[in-house]
Amino acid sequence: MNTPSNGTALITGASRGIGAVYADRLAKRGYDLILTARGETPLEELATRLRRETGRSVTLLPANLNDEADLAKVEATLRNDSSISLLVNNAGTLSIAPLLSADVDEMEDMIALNVTALTRLTYAAAPAFVARGAGTIVNIASTVGIFPETLNGVYGATKAYVIAFTQSLQHELADKGVRIQAVLPAATATDLWALAGLPYQDLPPSIVMSAENMVDAALAGLDQGEVVTLPSLQDGDEWTRFEAARRAIATHFGNSVPAPRYTGTFR
Repeated sequence: MNTPSNGTALITGASRGIGAVYADRLAKRGYDLILTARGETPLEELATRLRRETGRSVTLLPANLNDEADLAKVEATLRNDSSISLLVNNAGTLSIAPLLSADVDEMEDMIALNVTALTRLTYAAAPAFVARGAGTIVNIASTVGIFPETLNGVYGATKAYVIAFTQSLQHELADKGVRIQAVLPAATATDLWALAGLPYQDLPPSIVMSAENMVDAALAGLDQGEVVTLPSLQDGDEWTRFEAARRAIATHFGNSVPAPRYTGTFR
């Protein structure tokens, strides 16, 4: 028997990996689902299982978010479906190639998916959430966003954008009833690694987290009201200190004259 719905969650990149686990967990939390991904067959298989196991409504919205028409279709759904109360911006791609050997067209495609699509979908959802005074936006970033020397630099830069964008959203929307979260996974056991040329099975097992554990930790962080959740960081106070230092240095930026180290003899 169906329990009352908590609303509808729209999840991008939902056919496998982290997105599929979010679909499973949110359906079990009482959300109806709209699942978006490129592959229709995996989406259909996931939807069939979740309908059977949870009794929730599961709607499929196959889309390639790097295609303008497909992206516009998902944007329209977010703008027009008043039942949507949660957006999980999970779709993304990974590169491990050094900058000088990475194909620039592939880098552009990665920016389009990791940055542009995420931004446009957020812009589609946020006004509706603000109008209702309720809604949640979860953006999947990466620890590489604060450690861009790891993996591919463009990939790290896209995830740094997601973190900064999320923090700005929190600053602007928190008092309007909208909950915001950035999730920063470290190495996670998904097929993105293999697609990038390095299967996660080739990484040290001690640093690879299962997608199930990652999502469960991320949802626990959301329940606790975290804006930034780092599932693999064992001492949460480290992030608290990092954020405090970031905010403290920002108070010293506003000066009308250059610092003394940049003046004097170098003229």
